[in-house]
Amino acid sequence: MPFDHNDHYHRLLLRHLPRNCGTALDVGCGTGRFARRLAGLGVEVDAIDPSAQVIAQARALSERSGAHRPPDFRQADAIAVELPPGHYDFISCLASLHHMPFDTVTRLRNALAPGGVLVVLGCYREQGLSDGLWSLAAAPTNALIRLAVAATETARPTASPRRPRTKAPVKQPTILLPEIRHRAAALLPGSRIRRLLFWRYLLVFHNET
Repeated sequence: MPFDHNDHYHRLLLRHLPRNCGTALDVGCGTGRFARRLAGLGVEVDAIDPSAQVIAQARALSERSGAHRPPDFRQADAIAVELPPGHYDFISCLASLHHMPFDTVTRLRNALAPGGVLVVLGCYREQGLSDGLWSLAAAPTNALIRLAVAATETARPTASPRRPRTKAPVKQPTILLPEIRHRAAALLPGSRIRRLLFWRYLLVFHNET
């Protein structure tokens, strides 16, 4: 269905973009929609993903968009790629941190420039009553939005056929939200985490050094 939970939160993430942001890194960029939004704001964007297929599609989509300065899409794994220390004003990680060890955030933290911001739109494993209640609240809202978006798409008489899109590999999260909070407090002192509606959390870290 034409409703993407990660895309839904793009504007929320962009609220944390530092003023006069010049450089950004998008980790696990997929087909590059968020990276292109950053580039459209005049930011120099590096975008990495371990999947060669999605990187190829990200580049193709950027070429078709005719962007003046598209992101630099590279096939790379955040666990192993060499990141320039103290370089990026903004680092984003959308629904991809659960594909790698959580302590990868230390590599991202070290790549932040002074005053830089790391934002993680993350997924967590549900367990217990609290998670169940949030899921119960999200499910009907999710269904209604999907139906509304689908109806809008169907009603467009001149809509062009959808191009098949490559999807990145999907992995179920294994870490509970309390453990994520505990690890973040140790690895990213001063970071803030809040639960979001559509089975996501938002982590924000400001590099004050």
